[in-house]
Amino acid sequence: MRTKSMRLFVTFGNGSKRNDLLCHNPFIWNKIKSLRNILDGLIPIIIFILIWECIVRLHIVPEYIFPSFSAVMREFYHLTVNGVLLNNLASSLFRVLAGFLLGSVAGIMMGTVMGCRQIINRSFNPIFSLLYPIPTLGWAPLLMIWIGINEILPIILIFLCSFFPVLYNTITGIRSVDSDVIKAAKTLGASDRKILTSVILPLAVPNIFTGLRLEAGMAWRVVIAAEMVAIPTGIGALLIRSESLLRVDIIIVCLMVLSVMCLVFERFFQYIETKMTKEWR
Repeated sequence: MRTKSMRLFVTFGNGSKRNDLLCHNPFIWNKIKSLRNILDGLIPIIIFILIWECIVRLHIVPEYIFPSFSAVMREFYHLTVNGVLLNNLASSLFRVLAGFLLGSVAGIMMGTVMGCRQIINRSFNPIFSLLYPIPTLGWAPLLMIWIGINEILPIILIFLCSFFPVLYNTITGIRSVDSDVIKAAKTLGASDRKILTSVILPLAVPNIFTGLRLEAGMAWRVVIAAEMVAIPTGIGALLIRSESLLRVDIIIVCLMVLSVMCLVFERFFQYIETKMTKEWR
């Protein structure tokens, strides 16, 4: 009996030591926390997929209208293997990257100038205030007349989609910098360029990346709409062709790819923002 008690004591003693090790080791604790966060996000998705599959297997709705998840995955595999999905995705990705990069760079540059120079802000703000409320796709008919239906059309639409939100978020970020910080930098002898690059822009980074994250997803929505209307290649074009053939499985594959790409872009900018601001935030 005494031996058994000693074994229990040793077992519980070792267990408490292991628990203390888990609690006081930040690396292990962060890994466990990350795993829990991943599981918290995956469990609802798995439940949704199971319900989706059961609805189709029980013939609650016709499969040609609402295909099962397994059928969608089979079609995803076929489209990937024969290159149809990858070719169309590459076309859409190029348009998004080109338009988004040009619009973001132009928005950050113009927003920096307008945020730092009041006279320039007063000059350009009325024009941008008139143009910003126009929906991006509202420019499509005019651009079709001006430049025609070609590869430039979706790039310009994405440029317009990205430019204005990044512009206003950059201006907001620069205007929100504490004036006392700028005065302190001037007192220490910093030049205007040094203040801009070392004080103003780093403090405006969170606002700038907020605009980038929001417009990364919107850029994909715009390119899909442009491809559905006017461009013969891309995910949007594949969507509209699938609709004419009543291929619901391909439509769902395209929507899933669109969702994943929007999420990847958003997470990418969130990661870059965290890396850039973790030392001083």
